[in-house]
Amino acid sequence: MTLGMSLGVALLGLEGYLISVDVDIADGLPGYTLLGLPDAALVESRDRVRSALVNCNESWPNRKVTVSLSPAWLPKSGPGFDLPIAISLLAAQGLIPQENNHERIFLGELALDGQIRFVRGVLPSLIAAFKNGVKTAVIPYANRLEAQLMAEMTIIPMHNLSQLLRWLRTNEREEEAELALDETDLDEVYDFSDVAGQDKAREAAEISAVGGHHLLLIGPPGAGKTMIAQRFPGILPPLSREQALEVTAIHSIAGGLSSRSPLASTAPFIAPHHTATRVAMVGGGGHHIRPGACSLAHHGVLFIDEAPECGPGVLDSLRQPLESGSITIARSIGHVAYPANFLLILAANPCPCGNFSGRGRNCTCSSQQVRRYLGKLSGPLMDRIDLRVEVEPLSRVDLMKPELGQTSATIRERVITSREIAAVRFADQPWSLNSRIPSRALRTTFQSDRTGMNFLHNELDHEHISARGLHKVMRIAWSIADLAGHDRPNLEDTQKAFELREGVNL
Repeated sequence: MTLGMSLGVALLGLEGYLISVDVDIADGLPGYTLLGLPDAALVESRDRVRSALVNCNESWPNRKVTVSLSPAWLPKSGPGFDLPIAISLLAAQGLIPQENNHERIFLGELALDGQIRFVRGVLPSLIAAFKNGVKTAVIPYANRLEAQLMAEMTIIPMHNLSQLLRWLRTNEREEEAELALDETDLDEVYDFSDVAGQDKAREAAEISAVGGHHLLLIGPPGAGKTMIAQRFPGILPPLSREQALEVTAIHSIAGGLSSRSPLASTAPFIAPHHTATRVAMVGGGGHHIRPGACSLAHHGVLFIDEAPECGPGVLDSLRQPLESGSITIARSIGHVAYPANFLLILAANPCPCGNFSGRGRNCTCSSQQVRRYLGKLSGPLMDRIDLRVEVEPLSRVDLMKPELGQTSATIRERVITSREIAAVRFADQPWSLNSRIPSRALRTTFQSDRTGMNFLHNELDHEHISARGLHKVMRIAWSIADLAGHDRPNLEDTQKAFELREGVNL
């Protein structure tokens, strides 16, 4: 037989497509033709596959070789097709059986000595294969940890091509000891008990975690803005299995699993530098559209320090994912949509020198410089920020207090309890967080009590708050009420929410 086939997976964003890798070996001048819209990395697979086969004492056909990747209309990229091409080549020569090749997928890049190397996007590839009825996958040994999340499939990790061919020919392989699922939270090194003082900012962070509200921290350098943001994932509830699958799939495509365990249950924390570009923030690329920082922070926290220092348009590019919870990137090769349901935390100095404060610190900036500096945070973006908190400089008394503040574990328990209360309230609704309550529902079913609504209507009549701001305050009030154990936000809850929403005027 001169025909061989195997299965691989092509990824377009998070969506995977099953690819049939067909090889035909025919008489004629020796050559190698690759069909099916391959990119440059895939075209180079010929030399990698040839060297790997020869160095594993296997045969390379000195004839006319045609490799077809179908469906042909779908762009294919990356070196992950090396392994299925090698398997199809050997099957076409009759050197390995191919009866079951349509029931399993092969993923992996081949080194010149036959080692099977790590590839990106293994988890979303496995999810796509499982949806198409494939139950067995051969993957690089280096990808075994993220593959364990697909417990519904039979995962066969392999170190090298020789080991794989031995299994295909004899059905024998060395059993690898199964690794225990390591769900150690690396963020536990950052605990809220390390934050001195800043009771108002700590309270705002807790309310933000309860309802999923976006947060702005504004204050002088050294006041603790970054410390609070770094400890934020530690007070969020652990990810569910479905959420962990989504997060790991995105990080797998981006190649970021070296810094995050595939089995971590802690919400991701992404902190791009303020010099990051719009493409780095929302995602993009030419032949391979990669997720940006807002997608990597899916189900977690996106923290941007020194926010006014960001380039023009960078922060405003987040406005669409803040509203929709996803980001769609259009390129010549097609449209790719990545989830981007994140909690945004911005940190900013009050002025360019950082010393502007109501306490009369030595600020060297003119009023025009202060306005221009804070004006870099656009009105439409700030309208989407729920909580705006001023972080005051610490006094000597705050710094030298011997007792520690509440730990992240204590705060997390309150957050989990409050979210469970909200989940019961929204059991029949398509949303689960207070920040997601639609405006229509706020005007009907989920109003504050009469005193709270009277307060808000009075502020609206005096033009102290906009219509969107009124809805934001009502959502925050629900989170405050959940923490306090109130069935419905009262006047005190609503006033506190109004102060947290309108407390910093930019």
